[in-house]
Amino acid sequence: MTIKNITDQKIRTRTAYRTCPLCEAGCALRLDLDDDGRVLRVAGDERDPLSKGYICPKGAVLGKVDEDPDRLRRPLLRQDGELREVGWEEAFAAVDAGLSEVISTHGRDAVALYFGNPTFHTIAAYLYRQPITQALGSKNVYSASTADQMPKQVACGLMFGDAMAIGVPDLDHTDHLLILGANPAESNGSLCAAPDFAGRLKALRRRGGKVVVVDPRRTRTAALADEHLSVRPGTDPLLLMAMVHTVLDEGLERIALPVSGLEQLRELARDFPPEAVGPVCGIAPETIVRTARELAAAPSAAVYARIGTCTTPFGTVAQWLVDVLNTLTGNLDRRGGVMFAETAALEIFRAGPAFSTGKWHSRVRGLPEVLGEYPVATLADEIETPGEGQVRALVTVAGNPASSAPNAPRLARAIEGLDFVVCVDPYLNETTRLADVILPPPRTLQSPHFDFLVQIIMVRNYARYSRAILPLDDDQRSEAEILARLMLIAAGPGPGVGTEPTRAEEMLLDQLGITGEAVDTLDGEDGTEKIVDALLRAGGYGLSLKALLDAPHGLDLGPLQSRLPALLRTPDSRVDLAPPQLVAEAQRLRACLDAEPPEFVLIGRRHLRSNNSWLHNVEELRGGTNLCTLQIHPGDAARLGLDATTPALIGSAVGELTVPIEVTDTIMPGVVSLPHGWGHQDSPQRVARRDPGVNTNILTDDAVLDGVSGTAVFNGVPVTVRAAPQG
Repeated sequence: MTIKNITDQKIRTRTAYRTCPLCEAGCALRLDLDDDGRVLRVAGDERDPLSKGYICPKGAVLGKVDEDPDRLRRPLLRQDGELREVGWEEAFAAVDAGLSEVISTHGRDAVALYFGNPTFHTIAAYLYRQPITQALGSKNVYSASTADQMPKQVACGLMFGDAMAIGVPDLDHTDHLLILGANPAESNGSLCAAPDFAGRLKALRRRGGKVVVVDPRRTRTAALADEHLSVRPGTDPLLLMAMVHTVLDEGLERIALPVSGLEQLRELARDFPPEAVGPVCGIAPETIVRTARELAAAPSAAVYARIGTCTTPFGTVAQWLVDVLNTLTGNLDRRGGVMFAETAALEIFRAGPAFSTGKWHSRVRGLPEVLGEYPVATLADEIETPGEGQVRALVTVAGNPASSAPNAPRLARAIEGLDFVVCVDPYLNETTRLADVILPPPRTLQSPHFDFLVQIIMVRNYARYSRAILPLDDDQRSEAEILARLMLIAAGPGPGVGTEPTRAEEMLLDQLGITGEAVDTLDGEDGTEKIVDALLRAGGYGLSLKALLDAPHGLDLGPLQSRLPALLRTPDSRVDLAPPQLVAEAQRLRACLDAEPPEFVLIGRRHLRSNNSWLHNVEELRGGTNLCTLQIHPGDAARLGLDATTPALIGSAVGELTVPIEVTDTIMPGVVSLPHGWGHQDSPQRVARRDPGVNTNILTDDAVLDGVSGTAVFNGVPVTVRAAPQG
């Protein structure tokens, strides 16, 4: 194959296929590369049965992301106060010495682990996450989950007994879709893997269905909908409870599954009539009633809610009520409703004990463990507070908590004061620049890809495996080798524990019960691929790695199928409509009906050409709507004497920021919006620091959490807004 460059000279190219790892949509890409491995063009893979050629602006520049000259290639070690390049063995030796010193002196709980969002999108990070945690043996485990989706997992755990039993809307068959606090036209879908989400919404409407969006902003998704309901941030659970009230009060329920707690739910919902809820959430009571009636009357319907409802003080209550409504209207686990994917490789892990929380509690604030981790909002407490068990070292994998955590400046100061910090990350950023050792994984195209967790949330059963397109250079190490060495270092010296990555792979296979001669029967070029093969063989379809390698454009495994009650892990094998923890939170929610609302509340904002804190270093993604501005309603701006030439001073309980404003009628009065992931003033990343923006987490309060899951509150944050002082 050849293509022509601008001088009309023919360049020899080759074509490769892989899954895009930049978000949860998991779109399939076709890449044209030259003989030197440079990406010349990226397009959607039209032969892929799930994404069917769809590509977003982020995927289109995957080559630019992959070839970013600011990516780290070799390990960095802090020497005489400076981070300097060293060889891999010297770096691993420094990690071993640093962690061993802390553990031998202060114990294993003195080392904290933090796993960032990208750990869910690489093979090695997913496979080694739990083994590293087990090897270290520390209770101080944290992740991006408690800054994102943990309320959904807790709600599913309490209702279904399995925190990984996450229902997704059957988008391609539903007649009615109610979306709350989500903007999938820009996020590409979250906890719902649906390439070309916007196209699927348009198709839903073309076949006569209805889309309703509940959001404080008229987002790109809301613009595609039949109806947009502006809701005051943080009041979604009140709205949902009023809808539950309407369905039960009018006898509209049509429950098709075995349930428990219905009468307790009915009694609870009586305290939330639409007449009382409407004025608080900003939606007319008659609109609430009509919305509930339409949902219940639709031939099929699905309620879907995401981060705008998760990251609030009652995020878990909101997620619970989403699936309560899906259950009451007969739409849980049925075609066109909300269904559960059958994964190609993770079904083996879906037969564990019933979900529970609080197996242990954090040292300082007494916060309960959830899914083996503490809320990231309490990490600074554990570092700053002296005493037995004080955190003195930190290991981060693909995360930037000094930017992404609530009250980020406080956490950054705490991390800076630690005895030892090691980061597995390809960039110098707000967190890694505080490290003693940085271990950079190779480029995306030098790594294989299989998205384990995205399979759980796909709108159609599907599987695809991508081998590395480019080889590793001599001075690089695979992500699997880096994490394997980290696991062995964390385990410490002991019988049978070596330092070779092959030993770590053997340990993982042993955990799956595959040893000896059985290993030789598995497909794969290395231990990591053999593990993937073993999981595929044990999965719901009995596939193998070879089967996926023989299908480079992906395997369509069919539409979603009913899976209840088989997936339930509750003690009585019923859907629990009234888990005690959530009933208690709903009773506390009742007080919100009488609370005085603040003058302004702050919410976040999604950008189609951005992703958390790590895609601002790509020139092609800058500009347009990808701006760090404070959106404010024209009426509020006029009242405060603000316009586009006047920066605003926005303050909260923990900090304040000066930020340029964007006056727009797409946001409701009393609400202001800042996108997250910005604030790169001192970044070593050359493109990012030219347009740094501000970090909204200077304003978010690490003392305010969701009461059940411990998730940080990033939406509905009370703030003050005024014109910034001039000069």
